[in-house]
Amino acid sequence: MTDLRSTLERYVNMRQGLGYKFQREAQRLADFVSFMEKRKAVTITTKLAVEWATLPPERNASWALRLMAVRGFARHVASLNPKTEVPPPGILPPLKRPKPHVYSNAEINALLAAALALPPADGLRRWTYHCFFGLLAVTGLRLSEAIGLQLVEVDLQAGVLTVRQSKFGKSRLVPLHPTTRAALRRYAERRDAHVGSRCGPHFFVAQSGGRLPQSSVRRVFMQLSREIGLRRPGERTGPRIHDIRHRFAIRTLVCWYREGTDVEKKLPVLSTYLGHTWVRDTYWYLSACPELMQEAARRLDQRWEARR
Repeated sequence: MTDLRSTLERYVNMRQGLGYKFQREAQRLADFVSFMEKRKAVTITTKLAVEWATLPPERNASWALRLMAVRGFARHVASLNPKTEVPPPGILPPLKRPKPHVYSNAEINALLAAALALPPADGLRRWTYHCFFGLLAVTGLRLSEAIGLQLVEVDLQAGVLTVRQSKFGKSRLVPLHPTTRAALRRYAERRDAHVGSRCGPHFFVAQSGGRLPQSSVRRVFMQLSREIGLRRPGERTGPRIHDIRHRFAIRTLVCWYREGTDVEKKLPVLSTYLGHTWVRDTYWYLSACPELMQEAARRLDQRWEARR
């Protein structure tokens, strides 16, 4: 084991010991250390960091994230090896957040209807995906949060979900509407009737029991989105599962604007509900949706009119 690799192990243990998941970053840095070892390099330089970060060339969307991981690691290594170069920020184009697709009610209804048509007709699978995508639409949960929900975290009597240790290691309570509670209760009854003791600890399960694989959820979503016309056959780009979460946030903000609610005071509430670490992440939705910008402009016009 090289000194750099052993240093990486200590660095990852330190970050995870501070409460960070640091899994994807650890994988990236392990790949970077392998890159260094192949070149028999023992000191991190900006040139080597950029060379690795821009591999493969056609995936420039991830370049900034890859270099950011090296930058943090290099700061740590610099305290041990003064020759270490810490790559400065701004030398690679920043990551641009994709513009979300704001699903219409008709599109969500079509997605849920298509899920109910999944084979087998007498199986659990169609009910699982119908309820799963429906829960995403009405709660704004992240995909990983919904998949990870365990039986003990779904309190259908009180109507509350407990989302534990989600992104950034945060936990939160998510209240449920009575209609959502009823839908989840019906799914739980069907799930227990189909898989019984093979259910395992998770709320949403695969056809034969056990945790619902994220790869299967993504594959089914791609299939259904093509069936209902959200993307053409063979097309990989288009509306994403994560955009369902965007829809929830944007619809909430639009409703608040139309009701005359003080959005500035309400934003921290929405931020907490969504599990955002910083309110600025919730503010991003204001610029991501033209309808929200129109509502904000309309309110501003009303204030100016009142002052005249």
